[in-house]
Amino acid sequence: MRVLLVEDNARLAALLSEGLRRSGWLAESVGSLEEAEAAVALGEFDAVVLDRGLPDGDGLDLIRRLRARPAAPPVLVMTARGGVAEVCHGLDLGADDYIVKPFSLAELVSRLNAASRRGGRAMAPLRLGELAYDPVSREVTVRGAPFDPPPRERALLEALLRAAPRPVSKEALEARLGGQDRLAQPNAIEVSVHRLRTRLATAQAGAAIQTVRGLGYRLAAAGEAPPEG
Repeated sequence: MRVLLVEDNARLAALLSEGLRRSGWLAESVGSLEEAEAAVALGEFDAVVLDRGLPDGDGLDLIRRLRARPAAPPVLVMTARGGVAEVCHGLDLGADDYIVKPFSLAELVSRLNAASRRGGRAMAPLRLGELAYDPVSREVTVRGAPFDPPPRERALLEALLRAAPRPVSKEALEARLGGQDRLAQPNAIEVSVHRLRTRLATAQAGAAIQTVRGLGYRLAAAGEAPPEG
């Protein structure tokens, strides 16, 4: 089970990440709204644990953005703002649960487990061209037939599909795919993009990877013109 931990206190984030790991959760930690939104766009999380007081704004702003997406994970807000009005405001905006600091790790884990069980939101498949991606099963198909490239290319495809039609920077993709191969060469992203492009064309997937100068790569319908600039 993967959880995105959004907490700008590095020491607290490290302690929570280790505690969650021991409880069966794999935590990825970020410290700002901008980093959190990028992580959600590129990653697949079973839940988000979200602090409110972040350097670039109120964590509740992330909930507003997440709820506009078809495959938003459940969100547990953690904060020192424990007044009734504050809690109600967070829940009304779409938080699935609210935990007030200080709290015990056991309580956080129990609330996370409960939120993930309730997380039965409708998670509609992502579609582009002839490609379809099921966020629950993580299955990718082309015209209903399985499309299963090697792990690095699969992770690349999932990241681009989730972000489409927005481009994803090479640096973000390197961070996302870094765990796939610790011995990856400096040009590993370019190699993976080239190979995946070939597979998509061979499968007649109706989607292609475009290089967007200065911005990175994006997945678009085959034949669609790349953005200017």
